[in-house]
Amino acid sequence: QVQLVESGGGLVQTGGSLRLSCAASGLSFSRYNMGWFRQAPGKEREFVAAISRSVGTTSYADSVKERFTISRDNAKNTVYLQMNSLKPEDTAVYYCAADFSPDLRVGAKMYFYWGQGTQVTVSS
Repeated sequence: QVQLVESGGGLVQTGGSLRLSCAASGLSFSRYNMGWFRQAPGKEREFVAAISRSVGTTSYADSVKERFTISRDNAKNTVYLQMNSLKPEDTAVYYCAADFSPDLRVGAKMYFYWGQGTQVTVSS
């Protein structure tokens, strides 16, 4: 049974930082590209960042470039999202997801496995 479990969310002030983690089990983690997505109330789920299985390629949404960093540790079956200089508009539920495609993709519908999400709230 595949499980993706996010952690690290919380309440932070504008300009603060958080580090999200996503622990994977039940799959060959190193064979999957991993992505982070987020969904704010009343909005569609949107792409945040993705990292290839080989740890050689990353992709970011324009809104988070230079502020967020995605990384992974295949030995620990974990993917991370370091979020700096947080803004109120970053407030959302953050989800990690796994994609078996050889290509690094940004569409949420392309990702097969999903976690339950972790809430990030940035106060102004």
